[in-house]
Amino acid sequence: MNDRKIPEDLTKDQLLAMYRRMRLIRGFEDTAQRLFENGEIGGFLHLSQGQEAVPVGTCTALRPDDYITSTHRGHGDVLAKGCEPKYMFAELYGRTTGYCKGKGGSMHIADFSQGIIGANGIVSGGLPIITGVGLSIKMRGTDQVAVCFFGDGATAEGGFHEALNLASLWQIPVIFVCQNNLYGLSQPFSETAYDCDLAQRARTYHIPGECVDGMDAIAVYRSVKEAVDRARSGGGPTFIEAKTYRFLGHYVGDPALYMPPEERKAWREKDAIAKLGTQLRAWDYLTEEEDEAMAASVQAELEQGVEYARSSPIPAPEEALDDVYVHFDYAGNPR
Repeated sequence: MNDRKIPEDLTKDQLLAMYRRMRLIRGFEDTAQRLFENGEIGGFLHLSQGQEAVPVGTCTALRPDDYITSTHRGHGDVLAKGCEPKYMFAELYGRTTGYCKGKGGSMHIADFSQGIIGANGIVSGGLPIITGVGLSIKMRGTDQVAVCFFGDGATAEGGFHEALNLASLWQIPVIFVCQNNLYGLSQPFSETAYDCDLAQRARTYHIPGECVDGMDAIAVYRSVKEAVDRARSGGGPTFIEAKTYRFLGHYVGDPALYMPPEERKAWREKDAIAKLGTQLRAWDYLTEEEDEAMAASVQAELEQGVEYARSSPIPAPEEALDDVYVHFDYAGNPR
């Protein structure tokens, strides 16, 4: 891509918003890592530093009333769709002000009001769910779309193939976005399938499939926007493989000895945030002073979010039984 050529399909405000959102995601992940290592938050933490261009490029092509599902490595996905750091941090701290009242934790954040059907700790767990969401859209006759984020490891699960088969059969408005970060836990993707072109897997179900540079937010946006436009007009599902990289190990504390140092260095040099920042400055959309001010604004938002979480109440023990079941009357109405 020519860094000097100003995009005609994205406004200056959209590009600056994408850049800020990517910085916010990176800052959130870095802060969450520090809090986890300091013992302030518990559980497991799966981070996605390096992958920010995929969710931000994708969600820039969506409307607020569109839907997404995400994964165990999903902070960036839900932040890109519109989640606020303070409620995210509250969820990680297990506080009542979190998106799931502190019951979902890092891997299960959801906010139906923003179309975030939920992150999922089960590999490929979101794929059958998004197929049901897509069927709901078609049955209701709206022009919404649904996006499923998942990793390369999910493509070896049965749920992946079942979801693609049904999405193709029913021609539902779903975009399958595979964030191929080259590793399924600690297993290199190259060792899990012979000469594998993931887009080809989708095409066997008669679903259009393509591969895009997942370290380029604008390239991701354009690929997803085309798929979204096709889905809204009744053209059915699309599969997009975004080739990206997670800069750290599978979870916080993983030494990632299986990731060759030269490979990690090469991918860090492709950092999508630095790339977009360079482009914005080349287009005279961003000065060094404005970049510094944005960084300060992001940092302040994150710090305020952490303080909000720390000062939020811990759920009472009896609240563990709340929100578990929906009760219906004999007519099938929730009560």
